[in-house]
Formats: sequence, C-alpha cells, structure tokens
Amino acid sequence: MQMQEFEEFEYKKVFLVGVDTGEDDDFEQSMEELENLAEACYMKPVGCITQTLPYVNKALCLGSGKVYEVKEAAQEAEAEMVIFDNTLSPIQMRNLQKELDLPVMDRTGLILDIFSLRAKTKEAKLQVETAKLKYMLPRLVGMHEALSRQGGGSGSMSNKGAGEKKLELDRRKIEHRLTFLRKELEEVSKERQTQRKKRESSRVKKVALVGYTNAGKSTIMNGMVSMYIGEENKKVLEKNMLFATLETTVRYIAGKDHKDFFLSDTVGFIHKLPHDLIKAFRATLEEAATADLLLHVVDFSDPNYKQHMQVTKDTLRKLDAGDIPTICVYNKVDLYGGDVPAEKEDSIYLSARESKDILQLAEKIKKHLYGDYVTREFLFPYDKGSYVSALIQNAEVIEQNYVEKGVHLVVNCHQNDAVKYKEYIYEE
Repeated sequence: MQMQEFEEFEYKKVFLVGVDTGEDDDFEQSMEELENLAEACYMKPVGCITQTLPYVNKALCLGSGKVYEVKEAAQEAEAEMVIFDNTLSPIQMRNLQKELDLPVMDRTGLILDIFSLRAKTKEAKLQVETAKLKYMLPRLVGMHEALSRQGGGSGSMSNKGAGEKKLELDRRKIEHRLTFLRKELEEVSKERQTQRKKRESSRVKKVALVGYTNAGKSTIMNGMVSMYIGEENKKVLEKNMLFATLETTVRYIAGKDHKDFFLSDTVGFIHKLPHDLIKAFRATLEEAATADLLLHVVDFSDPNYKQHMQVTKDTLRKLDAGDIPTICVYNKVDLYGGDVPAEKEDSIYLSARESKDILQLAEKIKKHLYGDYVTREFLFPYDKGSYVSALIQNAEVIEQNYVEKGVHLVVNCHQNDAVKYKEYIYEE
C-alpha cells in the first residue's frame, strides 16, 4: 500500500495496522480503504504493518512479537497515533496503548471522527454524538490514563462522594448526556416525520439515492438540480472525499410533463460501517426505506465496485429497504477503461457530469415511477372545469381544445384518474 504525499503541517502522522483472520473476503481493499479514511480525517499515513492470524489475539489483537515490531516502526516513522483496521475491545485498546506508548484508534473510532467533522445540521450532530458516546462508554478505561485516577476530595459539593473514581463520574456524565440526546433526537425525528407525511400526502413519488460513499450521489443530485430547478443554492456539497456529506437532502424535481418526484440524497455506506452509526442515522435513512424507487449509485471505475454493491445491499436490508424497486446507476463510465455493458431495464451506465446522461436517467426514473400511467382522451362539459383543472395539474396534457360540447383533452394520466373520470372518456 503506497502512502500519498501530504503537506507536513496540516496532517497528523498515523501508522496503520491490520490483522487478517481470513474472515474478510478482501483484506487488502479494507486496508486501502483505511488509508483513505485516515486521509478524509486529515491524517497522514506514514507506515503500515499487517499480520495474518487464525484468530485475533484477545489481549492485544496482534501477536506479542508483532506489537513490538509496530512500536519500533511507528517510532521510526514519528507517528503520533496507531490506527487499527480491526474493531478493538476496551481491553485490547487499553493494553495496546500501554505497549505502544501511543494513542490507539480503531476503524470504528476513525469513522466516528470523520462523521463528527462532517456533521453540519442539528440532526446530524445529535446522531453522531449519540453514536460516539455509545462507542466511548465501554472504552473509558483505555482512553486516557487520567480517567482512572480518584476525583479530588476537599469536601466541596462539586465533589460529592470523594472516593468515587473519575472514571465513574465520566461514565455518569455520558449516560446523562445520552438521555438528553435521545430526547432531542425524538423531537427532531417528529419534525422529519411531519415533513415526510406532507410529501406522502401530495401523491408525488419519492426517489432516494443510495450507495457506497464517494460513488457520485451528490453529483447526480446536483445534475438534477441544474436541469430541473436551476438554483445554485439548492445544490449539495460535492467533493471527491469519503463521507463528504452526511445530511439527507430532499429536492422536488418537476418537469413540464407533470411526472414529478422528490429526490433525496442519503449518507453513503462503507465496509464495516459501525452498527451504532446505522442505528443513529436510521431516522435519516428512512428516506430510503420509504422511497418508491431507489437509485443504487455505483462507482463503475472502482475495481472493487461489486463488493461495494454488496455492502450497500446488506445495509439496505438492515434498514428494511432491501425489497424496494431499484435502478443500478453505474457512474463514472468516463473513468472506466473497458467496454461498457448494454443497459437493462433496471440499470444505466453514465457520467453524472454529462447533462445528456442526467436527462437519460431522469427519463428512466419516470418510466419506472409512472409505468402505471395511461393515455386517455376526455371530453368534459364546461361546467366541469374543476375536473379539467385537476387533470391539467396532475397529468401530462398532450392536447387541449375547446369545442362546442366542452373541453377536449388528450392526457397521459395515472390509472386512478382514468378510472375516476371514465364517464367523460371521449368516443367518436
């Protein structure tokens, strides 16, 4: 694994470590991803050591001899922290920090730190803090040596119970904070549910962008915004970085054909995404679980795209969204060197930066969403103007004429509307 060049003054130097027990189908990919995660957290990987073991050492994760090797290499590289690709137990973290004489972090902690940096909205901040505190709670012993010292006891009210360890005080503070955060998230969740109910009552279809992080979901969202909304302030952050955005953004995509839909951009998934993060972001990710159609965005130029697709599918199943109709959007074909396969009904190959490709995707979305639309010819008497207005608002008007007996309409409308106004179907 090659370490990239960085500006020295901007990045903390870190040393990467991984244990391959054979359980991970693509260990090398996981380690490369760990490097990318470190970079996304403004860290500079300065070295890497891996070890193959039949099982993880319960006390140190690594073998004892390998721990010494890591310590020597990390010191030589002037690393300020050691990051493990494996999830470390509280005991492993405590023992490793003692043996390595350096701060130790695991993949879960790293992802949580990235989420903390990216969280902008109140909801995202609450969700990330909740997940981070749950992660910290069992690991307080190993996080800082000072946490195991006795709290000072001069008899003041602020130190009630002078013999109580600082560890217990911190644990109590975290539990109180978690209780507060749960109440705050419940309030925010109620607001989101209200917004969702309003969208559902409008009968407008819902489409959700899902996929591996950095696959191009935000680029597709911005392409749709440019084409159908045209307002720069409606665009979302777009950056070639893991977890560039965490917030779920919903935009109303309206066309002249009245085949409108809500498009939501959700947080990206990743290999070994911490369980508590999935739980914490469950309310946000319900945009995907309640969608009429999912756009599974895939970075087709990534050699590991098939594994990334499986990670997304597994995560969607955890969110009870595995059975929703899906279009696979194979993005970044402009960066792919080989021949692009033929498209199928449930797939499309494109470059999200090409307007013609975004238009093609929009048409494919409408075909899926509005497959139950039919073309009908109506003749409404002039005293049924409200019916005419309703159809003009909710259907695609192909032809409209004013004749002696009323308003003659040829429309592409929902089957329910065709049945509702069947007595006014025009027959020559």
